Amino acid sequence: MSDLLEKVLDAHGGLENWRRVNHIDFLLTLRGAALELKKQPHGLRAAMVKVDTQRQRTAIVPFPAPGSRGIYEEGTVRIETDSGVEISKLDEPRKTFEGYDRQSPWNELQFLYFIGYALTNYLTMPFLLAQDGVRCEEIAPHEEHGERWRVLKVTFPDNIEVHCQEQRFYFNDAGHLVRNDYTPDVSKGPASHYTFDHRSFDGFIFPTHRRVVFRDANDHTLLRAPSIFRLDLEAITLS
Repeated sequence: MSDLLEKVLDAHGGLENWRRVNHIDFLLTLRGAALELKKQPHGLRAAMVKVDTQRQRTAIVPFPAPGSRGIYEEGTVRIETDSGVEISKLDEPRKTFEGYDRQSPWNELQFLYFIGYALTNYLTMPFLLAQDGVRCEEIAPHEEHGERWRVLKVTFPDNIEVHCQEQRFYFNDAGHLVRNDYTPDVSKGPASHYTFDHRSFDGFIFPTHRRVVFRDANDHTLLRAPSIFRLDLEAITLS
C-alpha cells in the first residue's frame, strides 16, 4: 500500500474502522444535463439509498416510481415492488451498452445499472482502493484552483464493476478525495468528477455534493459548462 493511500484511508476514517461497517444509508437527489439526453429526465429526488459495503449491492427507493424499488447486485439489476415481487430484470446489463455512444438513450434498467454500480463505488471510496486486486500508483501531482493535489493512478480488476478499469484520483492536503477522472465504458466521453462539502458522519468523511463535468482532449475540465450529473447527499448513516 502506498503512503498516499495510507494517508487517504486514515483521513476518511481508517481502514480497520471501515471493516466494521456493513451498510450506508442516505437520501440522494440526482440531476444533470445527461439525464435528458439519456431519456431519464426525472433523475432521482430525495430517493432513499442503501449501499452494502461488504459486496456490490445498492438499493434505491422509490425506483423508477413510487411503489417499486431498484436493486443493483453483483453486476445484475432488477426492479421489484415494495413487497418484493419482481417486475423486470437484467442479468448482464453491461453487455446491453455495446455499440452505444454518448447520444444513446437508456432504458430504466440500464439507468439503474449505471447509478447502482456508480453509487456503490462512490460511497465506498476510498476504501474500495484497498481491495484485493486493485493496483494504485502515485503519479505526478496536479495543480488546480491554486492547490496542489496528489494523484493516484488506479487499475481495477475485472471482478469489480467500475466506470472503467483505469482511473485517476486526486487528493488535497487533508487527504480528502476532490476529483476523479474516468471515461465510462457504458456512456463514453471522458469525465471529471469533483467532490465538495466534505463532512463527518459516524467518524467517516463523505462529500455531500458531487459534480461531474466533461473533460476535453487536452485533459482540461469544462467547469463552466452544465454539469453532466449533480449529486446531493443528505442524512448519511452507517450501520
